[in-house]
Amino acid sequence: MKTLTVALGDRSYPIHIGQGLLGQADLLRPHIRGRQVLVVSNETVAPLYLDRVLGMLTGLDVSTVILPDGEQYKNLDTLNTIYTALLEKRLNRGCTLIALGGGVVGDITGFAAASYQRGVAFLQVPTTLLAQVDSSVGGKTGVNHALGKNMIGAFHQPGCVLIDTNTLDTLDDRQLAAGLAEVIKYGLIHDAEFFRWLEQNMAALMARDKAALAYAIERSCSIKAEIVAADERESGRRALLNLGHTFGHAIETGTGYGNWLHGEAVGAGMVMAADLSARHGWINRADVERATALIRSAGLPVAPPPEMSKQQFLDLMAVDKKAVDGGLRLVLLKAIGIAIVTADYRAELLGETLDAAA
Repeated sequence: MKTLTVALGDRSYPIHIGQGLLGQADLLRPHIRGRQVLVVSNETVAPLYLDRVLGMLTGLDVSTVILPDGEQYKNLDTLNTIYTALLEKRLNRGCTLIALGGGVVGDITGFAAASYQRGVAFLQVPTTLLAQVDSSVGGKTGVNHALGKNMIGAFHQPGCVLIDTNTLDTLDDRQLAAGLAEVIKYGLIHDAEFFRWLEQNMAALMARDKAALAYAIERSCSIKAEIVAADERESGRRALLNLGHTFGHAIETGTGYGNWLHGEAVGAGMVMAADLSARHGWINRADVERATALIRSAGLPVAPPPEMSKQQFLDLMAVDKKAVDGGLRLVLLKAIGIAIVTADYRAELLGETLDAAA
């Protein structure tokens, strides 16, 4: 087992990464406040892993909520299901919520915890690669709106992140590929050497090699923990974690939540961001091809859906959390391993990228 720390002063918390951690109650119990616990999972994950988590909570007053599975359910109606359970079970301000599942479960459970009685504790037990390397770490919580992804939410840090890599054994290939998009992102924005390692080891990752996956998860979490500790509420550097996401969120919203997985949309979005960076002369076409080849080798799309128009992209990208005073900021590349957040891009070049992708 490896343990990393998200260093946030008195709100610091551990990320435990290893095989067979679902069952090691001593990793979870110290972070549970009080005796009242609500475990939130979904219809896919609960039959596989809920009993193991409940076995770690013996002696506590434990309730469960099982949500439908899918991005299309990451909304206020589903959030209200969690509030109803909390109120019906009369959970008080000293309770703890546990998110058992992928990014949707983690985000929605975290937002319920952030807002129930103005904030209660929660823990993350992510079971997808995307959640393990990205969404479970950093305290971003929220739900989607029909007009924009993740536009309703709060920053609320978990008390612990418990990553049992054995849960990836039951993850389907499409979801594995979606998680690899976020892994590739870390190499592109922060670590050229990790990017090279991914080029050399993508076949092993796709084949679910345990050692390769463990290293990819650990390195991804380490990079994210470092960035979150430096900029918890995304006032600057943390926005780099959104490489490809402005394009990707437009794809998710435009195609209807759940039709493209988040990682699939981010994969195509990163290619678009690399293309726009090259049009500004910040990276060369060889770098764009390297990024595109790696994303393609992970089984991810490298172009947006053909039915999306340039104007649809522009309209949806305008509803983005990185927009400031009506101006859209984008995460672009200065090199493989170096990214910037900027509003200083040329609109006509953005148009060329959208035209080329259409």
